Amino acid sequence: YSAERLLLAALCSVCQALQDGMLFPTESPSREVKDVSGLWIFRADESPERSRGFEQQWYKSPLAETGPVIDMPVPSSYNDITQDAQIRDFIGWVWYEKDVWVPARWIQDRGTRIVLRVGSAHYYSVLWVNGVKVTEHVGGHLPFEADISGVLRQTSGNQCRITIAVNNTLTLETLPPGTIQYMTDRSRYPAGYFVQNTNFDFFNYAGIHRPVLLYTTPKAHIDDITVETTFSDNIGLVSFNVSVLGSSKAAVKVTLSAQDGRCVASADGSRGVLKVTDVNLWWPYLMHENPAYLYSMEVQATAEDGQTDVYTLPVGIRTVKVTSTQFLINNKPFYFHGVNKHEDADIRGKGFDWPLVVKDFNLMKWMGANSFRTSHYPYAEEILQMADRHGIVIIDECPGVGIKDIRSFGNVSLAHHLTVMEELVRRDKNHPSVVMWSVANEPASEMPPAGFYFKELVSHTRSLDSSRPVTYITASNYARDLGAPYVDVICVNSYFSWYQDPGHTELIGLQLNTQFDNWYGKYQKPIIQSEYGADAVPGLHSDPPMMFTEEYQKTVLQNYHNVFDQKRKEFVIGELIWNFADFMTSQSIIRVVGNKKGIFTRQRQPKAGAFLLRERYWRIANETGVLPTWASCITVI
Repeated sequence: YSAERLLLAALCSVCQALQDGMLFPTESPSREVKDVSGLWIFRADESPERSRGFEQQWYKSPLAETGPVIDMPVPSSYNDITQDAQIRDFIGWVWYEKDVWVPARWIQDRGTRIVLRVGSAHYYSVLWVNGVKVTEHVGGHLPFEADISGVLRQTSGNQCRITIAVNNTLTLETLPPGTIQYMTDRSRYPAGYFVQNTNFDFFNYAGIHRPVLLYTTPKAHIDDITVETTFSDNIGLVSFNVSVLGSSKAAVKVTLSAQDGRCVASADGSRGVLKVTDVNLWWPYLMHENPAYLYSMEVQATAEDGQTDVYTLPVGIRTVKVTSTQFLINNKPFYFHGVNKHEDADIRGKGFDWPLVVKDFNLMKWMGANSFRTSHYPYAEEILQMADRHGIVIIDECPGVGIKDIRSFGNVSLAHHLTVMEELVRRDKNHPSVVMWSVANEPASEMPPAGFYFKELVSHTRSLDSSRPVTYITASNYARDLGAPYVDVICVNSYFSWYQDPGHTELIGLQLNTQFDNWYGKYQKPIIQSEYGADAVPGLHSDPPMMFTEEYQKTVLQNYHNVFDQKRKEFVIGELIWNFADFMTSQSIIRVVGNKKGIFTRQRQPKAGAFLLRERYWRIANETGVLPTWASCITVI
């Protein structure tokens, strides 16, 4: 399968240390942003080897000249846009194209850099501008970009033809991993028939999932900013490190402003510490009467020729610490009462959609959730920005889900995994909402190579960011988990009375207590119940409760909560329901049009479990005694 060979070659070529920054594109006096998302044209390469597009060089001419094309919205997954089942389940190369106009002043001013950025495309992408290859990227959930100034200035006119080829094939070395299986029984399958096998329980949506942007910077520009924060009494400290490219002697000035516009601190130089008197700390939602306070840090870099680049970064001042029994934010105990999510919705699949994002945050705040985990991959950076502004705490997870085959613990896989963590930390390091990194979900951590693999992975992540704890999500036996010794927090998934002892909710209390005591007894680290729950088909009822009914889901949750209330007095520091909303999966005999473990439907309507959790989460929040009057008066009917 030619795509597998191409992907392996790409993995080997990009598994090296990253050096450039990945600041989110924003406008400023020196920067402009042009969103080129919208309606693109699209073609799937349905040739047996999925290689015709490369062989015929579809990128060298308008895509419509190569054969039939269809309209495709960007951002979105392509799978659910058409009525064609072959497109829904397509594996291999698909091609996107759009003609855009670049402002003439951008091209004429040779002191202007023109950058093309893709928020994410799943999974392996190659990018051309006017038929010239400008970059490629391995990985489906993080941004990539290319300086296209030279390409545009070598061609006549202001028109820019953007071509992006995207391949969703998963191999043993990708994150997440998968395998291609050819079916050789000619009495049952035609020649060349193959399927994509995976070990994760969500649909392998594909396409350009996040916005495509053109943006400009001066030639001498701010490439990266790193901030770390702490405080003592009423004094906040913001350490900063600014990287400038295109000038070796740029003069850097950093100014920190409060929300009312007052300058509270400033400094000259690319490195330094800003001292903030009477600091307003960044607090999580429901933990303080003034949560999610953000300062504005303006960075100016002036080159030798007098050209100045300006970039503004929101900054939340807060600390994160872990003890053997507690998770501390700003030196106060924080209890995670939140959700696991997916980037998933009708029609758009994993495509970024502002109405959906805002709706989800409104629902989380309505139910009193103070946190979520980006299961099982990095979410759009706009979602993290929302969390910063609303005080929702995030466990930021990489796409290391479904690592079940011993061959996925090899050197190529590890090198790629390290690179993905570098990309993730590079993108998300400045978000105050991000309080912990998760390097994997339910890997086969009892396999012999797992100990070395996760030791290296956790150590490397700590070297990238020493200010946040590191975890991974386990479903292994506590006594045989080879990665647990290296993490800071134990995150455990378990589904008592569902996947184990189905129907027997009376066993949850005993089994969950045993789980917690075993893990804590062996590792002496705080524990988060990172997944628990049960499927509930909306509108399906039974009394006494039976599996798949709303009553059964509610009963499972209540039995878990009884144990949580005992153990959170000791060493359990959080509970994250699986899942926030129903989501699509591949077709199987155990899934009825997707996973139904959501407390909301896929259309974001509440099941009975949502009201149960709302009552619980607000009660837990009210126990802190720091909520404003309006919050402490909330009751649930």
